[in-house]
Amino acid sequence: MLHLISHLKLKHKQINKKIIIFFFLVFSVLIVKPVFAKEDRIPDVVQAVGNAIVNIKTEELVKSENSDEKRSIIIRRFVESEDEEEINENYGSGVVISPNGIVVTNEHLISKAISIKVKFLNGNEYDAYVLGSDPEFDIALLKIIGGSNFPYLKINKKKTVRVGERAIVIGNPYGLSNSVTVGVISALGRNLRIDNRVYVNLIQTDAAINPGNSGGVLMDVEGNPIGIVTAIYSEGKGIGFAIPIDDVMNMLSEFLSAGSKRPIFGLFLEKKKNDKEVFFYVNRIIPGSPAEKYGIKVGDRIIEINRKKIREGIKLYRTMREFAKNDNIQLKILRDQNTFEINIDTKSIKEYKPDPIDEGLINIRVSNIKGYPKLKYKIRQKDGVVVTKVYKSGFGERIGLKNGDIIIKINNFLISNKEEFDTYMLEGLKRNYILYQVKRKDSIFYLPVKLDALL
Repeated sequence: MLHLISHLKLKHKQINKKIIIFFFLVFSVLIVKPVFAKEDRIPDVVQAVGNAIVNIKTEELVKSENSDEKRSIIIRRFVESEDEEEINENYGSGVVISPNGIVVTNEHLISKAISIKVKFLNGNEYDAYVLGSDPEFDIALLKIIGGSNFPYLKINKKKTVRVGERAIVIGNPYGLSNSVTVGVISALGRNLRIDNRVYVNLIQTDAAINPGNSGGVLMDVEGNPIGIVTAIYSEGKGIGFAIPIDDVMNMLSEFLSAGSKRPIFGLFLEKKKNDKEVFFYVNRIIPGSPAEKYGIKVGDRIIEINRKKIREGIKLYRTMREFAKNDNIQLKILRDQNTFEINIDTKSIKEYKPDPIDEGLINIRVSNIKGYPKLKYKIRQKDGVVVTKVYKSGFGERIGLKNGDIIIKINNFLISNKEEFDTYMLEGLKRNYILYQVKRKDSIFYLPVKLDALL
């Protein structure tokens, strides 16, 4: 009898063991396998989107250390010049988002570029130009010259990004094309200052990000773009950041939409901070602009816009675009320890454009190549406009322009007369990117014109 009971207990234990094994196998199939299935998707995701991640190479001029005027060094492309050729090369990443060759990258990579090249994984390389840029978001939009039917990454609306979810970074660190790193989303909504830039609402990841990754893509393990890589935190390892893809696409939609333009109020501002507050400091006013007509003066501090205090992370262009949709804008000004408010009718901003553009924006005067200017400067060519006056201590003098210089192109567009100069200057303002091709005597050189502080 005791032997029978012992046998039944043993058999019962064996049955329980089989039941445990059965449920463990079911758990493995239903729970564990999908987790590893996502891990297994990473090579597939990389293979599917890798061809749309490109290498960006830019060239930019450095400042002459021996020149008192610190003007850009002339490139000796046609004949020899007194100045030495001195060009810096920068490398980064980009994401092709359209089959006709539209590329997203970082603004800091192209902000002073005189030439831009886009290289694909298969080795094909193309020239590109800037369609638009937003220095406050550190995003730029490029257009590839020539070619068609490029591999591209389709931007789908991403579900909510969660802290802890797996993430993939594809880019070109140190010029090593299509390097892949994997990590997790470490945090959301990060605000920080890196290299004198203020970033807001960034995604933080521990996926390895190194120099050259800027402009690459941050994705989830399903292949959905989460963000565009933008910043490296040099003080810590395993800490990198990306701009949320929704913020990127909202900014890009302005440049891709026909007929959109940048409203101009007529102020050149500098964001400053003291012990008490953050404010916009007015360091220049365009004559005849709405800003001048409303009584704003150089030295004024804008401390509130529409009753909202200026914050360090405020985005100037986005703020103006949003306010331009309203009928009125209210500015709170601090002048000589006294505060007052100005109510602005936004129609004055929407309809205004500087006139003349050359003097109002660049502090130079340009003329068509004919008559007296043509004889005075002994100009033989027909295309371009000639600089006939450079105002002392003005913007044109600071970037290195001189009397007699011929501006041949703006942003790769050939100029035939002053009317076209005005047209392409306004187009360049919309893009937040202006690049002059200048001829001085027998030499050709390039000058980036940065008007980021214009409100």
